[in-house]
Amino acid sequence: MTKYDRPLSPSEIKSIRDEDIDFSDIPELDETFWQNAELVKPDRTEQIALRIKRSILDHFRATGKGYQTRINQVLESYVRARKHHR
Repeated sequence: MTKYDRPLSPSEIKSIRDEDIDFSDIPELDETFWQNAELVKPDRTEQIALRIKRSILDHFRATGKGYQTRINQVLESYVRARKHHR
């Protein structure tokens, strides 16, 4: 059994000292890594007008703050799944 049997909270992670972190299974980032690294710009959101069935909108609104983000996450999942089936 390891010291951390469950996911750590952000405050628990913050309290871990750098010298207590085991980096032995992580390769060092050498010059080759940085030469091959690519900058990936985040996909920005765009405000649009979209017609959605009232029942769908009511469902997401009932989940509380962040419902528009959750709608976007569902749509992203759908797009990823469709890309894998092509």
